[in-house]
Amino acid sequence: MESDEANTTNRPAEVDRFPNRDHAIVAQRVQRLFLHLNPPPEFSDAVALVPCAGRAKIDVNTDQLSKYMRGKYRDVQQRVYDYFNSRPELQTPIEISKDEHRELCMRQLMGLVREAGIKPFRYVVEDPAQYFAILEAVGSVDMSLGIKMGVQYSLWGGSVLNLGTKKHRDKYFEGIDNMEYPGCFAMTELHHGSNVQGIQTVATFDPVKDEFIIDTPNDGAIKWWIGNAAVHGKFATVFAKLILPNDIKGASDMGVHAFIVPIRDMKTHIALPGVEIHDCGHKVGLNGVDNGALRFHSVRIPRDNLLNRFGDVSRDGKYTSSLPSINKRFAATLGELVGGRVGLAYSSVGVLKIAVIIAVRYSLLRQQFGPPKQPEISILDYQSQQHKLMPMLASTYAFHFATLHLVNIYSEMKKTHDEQLVGDVHALSAGLKAYVTSYTAKSLSICREACGGHGYAAVNRFGSLRNDHDIFQTFEGDNTVLLQQVAGYLLKQYQEKFRGGTLTVTWNYLRDSMNSYLSQPNPVTARWEGEDHLRDPKFQLDAFRYRTSRLLHSVAVRLRKHSKTLGSFGAWNRCLNHLLTLAESHIESVVLAKFIDAVRSCPDASSRAALKLVCDLYALDRIWNDIGTYRNVDYVAPNKAKAIHKLTEYLSFQVKNVAKELVDAFDLPDYVTRAPIGMQAAEEAYSQYTQYAGF
Repeated sequence: MESDEANTTNRPAEVDRFPNRDHAIVAQRVQRLFLHLNPPPEFSDAVALVPCAGRAKIDVNTDQLSKYMRGKYRDVQQRVYDYFNSRPELQTPIEISKDEHRELCMRQLMGLVREAGIKPFRYVVEDPAQYFAILEAVGSVDMSLGIKMGVQYSLWGGSVLNLGTKKHRDKYFEGIDNMEYPGCFAMTELHHGSNVQGIQTVATFDPVKDEFIIDTPNDGAIKWWIGNAAVHGKFATVFAKLILPNDIKGASDMGVHAFIVPIRDMKTHIALPGVEIHDCGHKVGLNGVDNGALRFHSVRIPRDNLLNRFGDVSRDGKYTSSLPSINKRFAATLGELVGGRVGLAYSSVGVLKIAVIIAVRYSLLRQQFGPPKQPEISILDYQSQQHKLMPMLASTYAFHFATLHLVNIYSEMKKTHDEQLVGDVHALSAGLKAYVTSYTAKSLSICREACGGHGYAAVNRFGSLRNDHDIFQTFEGDNTVLLQQVAGYLLKQYQEKFRGGTLTVTWNYLRDSMNSYLSQPNPVTARWEGEDHLRDPKFQLDAFRYRTSRLLHSVAVRLRKHSKTLGSFGAWNRCLNHLLTLAESHIESVVLAKFIDAVRSCPDASSRAALKLVCDLYALDRIWNDIGTYRNVDYVAPNKAKAIHKLTEYLSFQVKNVAKELVDAFDLPDYVTRAPIGMQAAEEAYSQYTQYAGF
């Protein structure tokens, strides 16, 4: 209001010359004052307020909340848990050597498929949501097992199904499904990881013998970090540049293609002629996975071993493709491999759940200090501990629903092959994989520290979880690179908005949000500080989207400016941190939107109230963490910023009151979490811990 006065009171001559303008200013200020005194009670039904925790602890029906969270694949996950619980010899011990862990991991996977009868491969295409549910459960048993299963079925098997044609599926499906054909996915090279188009391995067609010759031209082209290669793999999907003889130029590079290359003898398991295999050795984590390096010395394979869905070579050496360029074929190839990112994002949430369960249960159990001459209090009663763990618990719920949405639209994409959906899945999987895995990696360290010295004990799992999960940030796409892809998609949609084009589902909020950004913030709503307003999902979602639109518009202006002097590559690098922040902001907006949808869709009233409480904490905590952005543009006035901070702390306290019920709703048995300090029955935690030490 003060700024309006400053803009209008010191210009009497100008106002006198424009009486209509004077009337308009007065009318505008009266309208704003009316809205300030009479804020709208509620917004649209789509994001209506949900009854939530008042000033007392809410009741949470853990069974109903768990049923809503776990969904229709709860039974198959339980089968995984029950199988490994019934086979103690297949449970991974705390202390185990690299070689022993690798063999145990292979036995675990063989037992799951052949003894328990859980065959995930058939679901990779038929029911991806069930496949990812199995993957989450398997990763909870041992993260190395989850990755080994992913290499076998998502990567090696997925490449055959998604990049090959019927002849490949007919030949390899059963062997991959029943583990007779253990395989690997040989894309990464010593010198090239993220830049797949820069790989140097070549596959040259020999028209005389109707074969491809796979060759590693130099040390930089050695296939590196290839899961299943060091010990168990018999086949590899090898990514290489397809070279065709050409009478005019000598040879034509048709771009990167995928080839099935046998690497070991099916009976003797000895490396085949021309295939050189070495062990990448002991790693920071995931030592149950046998990562190896592959070099090819003129290895010949039949022409039919080209995975030819997007490009084929005839007997006489002619190349055909339904896609007109190398770049389009490459994009189509990588687009079919996006399931790996979907699986990592989903699995990372599973890791976060385990860590949060252990940390919260221990924080409720552990008592230190208290008022004079009174009993000690739980360390979760300390505001500092709530600040560490309660927003993290809220984020875990938020990520659960966001990645569940990702799995659902990925499943729909596999059925319909809708082009818009393909673009949405590619961008959202890149963004969620990057955002969630980075958040989980940081949270694992926070959980360890929140549990003090006992969190440092290997038996309580934070060390192995942190080490095993760490690589999630860089495989299946480096997180920094993936966020740049998201930023690129946002800029493309930004251009479409101003061209009047149609925005796809994931991005359509940008039209209204950008219009809102391009107008000035309302100085009245910027001051509203009532709890009902701050907890209204419309305010929360508008704030997230406003921030994204502001970042998008400002980075577009900067890129345009710098490209004049630095060129497009130099301008992108100059604005890189800005672009990464933009991508993260967009992903946070999507996560919140899906969380709000999940709250609204929950059929059980008590569960809906609990989810609303947690959703509010997720939203307001993130607004507060970036309060400087909102203050800089006067989207939030100082009094409102203070109210957001106070309410965030209060919501953390409220979530603390139901923290036990919230982590219990993840429905992970003690024999899955496997941490003495994280036992569901608090009275047993210390006794289990002391027994482990030998008392």
